[in-house]
Amino acid sequence: MAGSGYLGVDVGSVSTNLVLIDERGVLQEKLYLRTQGDPISAVKEGMRRLAAVAGDTEILGVGTSGSGRKLAGVILGADCIKNEITAHAVAANCRVPGVQTVIEIGGQDSKIIILRQGIVIDFAMNTVCAAGTGSFLEQQAARLGIAIDQFGKLALGAVTPVRIAGRCAVFAESDMIHKQQMGHRIEDIISGLCEALVRNYLNNVGKGKIIEPPVVFQGGVAANAGMKAAFEKELGTQVIVPEHYDVMGALGAALMAIEEKNRKDGQSAFRGFAALNRDYATRTFECKGCPNLCEIVNITMDNETIARWGSRCGRWDSL
Repeated sequence: MAGSGYLGVDVGSVSTNLVLIDERGVLQEKLYLRTQGDPISAVKEGMRRLAAVAGDTEILGVGTSGSGRKLAGVILGADCIKNEITAHAVAANCRVPGVQTVIEIGGQDSKIIILRQGIVIDFAMNTVCAAGTGSFLEQQAARLGIAIDQFGKLALGAVTPVRIAGRCAVFAESDMIHKQQMGHRIEDIISGLCEALVRNYLNNVGKGKIIEPPVVFQGGVAANAGMKAAFEKELGTQVIVPEHYDVMGALGAALMAIEEKNRKDGQSAFRGFAALNRDYATRTFECKGCPNLCEIVNITMDNETIARWGSRCGRWDSL
């Protein structure tokens, strides 16, 4: 890709996603990488791969999102650092204008976002139980000896889905084993699991929420056709899986970078692809300035502190 564009990076606990879009918001490149517990290395590896295909592109702005958004923002020199709720809502509204409900299920958490007239009016996140997340589904696929990309197809082949307890990941797995021992078809067990996980999501994350169409399903689990079908069955409406469902957080961050550029109309803070050769490190320390004893995160580049955050009073914060 030549010319100019905007970069979006979404750093999560399981995956790190990067997208490059042009000035019209059209996606040009995307990368999906495993974070593997090392977000700094994941961001640097993603940027190296992106530089190989888009090294001549002028980066006009950078946006970051996800649980590691601050860290990625410091490393890259982001122009806007936004939470994942905002990023996913912006991307969904861009790809499916008029969207009113966003279902997002990632590797280790899930969320629901309620929009009306393009504005987020409510949301909820589930970070307590792993049931229904990508990591849980991968574990069950491995236990059953099934490739995760075949999980959804098998679920659609069910004749009589069995009832699986889906309130808890531990109970769901135990119930699946019990149903296997009873001799139920694997397709019926997988379909029953998808339906159980959807019930769990709606009863916990979606509890008390008014779910109206259009409904958009994004995040890595949206690739599972069985989960999509289960949501449609339970909600009684079509569930839309957008084209770039797996990198919507990064896409939203890139789109917000465009907005930030248009608002400020200044030079981007992007450090450039060459900055990836620098040595970044993170350490924490406890502030003893008051009884709060805040844990302060300290980021260094080539042994020089470039950012700190974590204090309730803002004493140490610098970004």
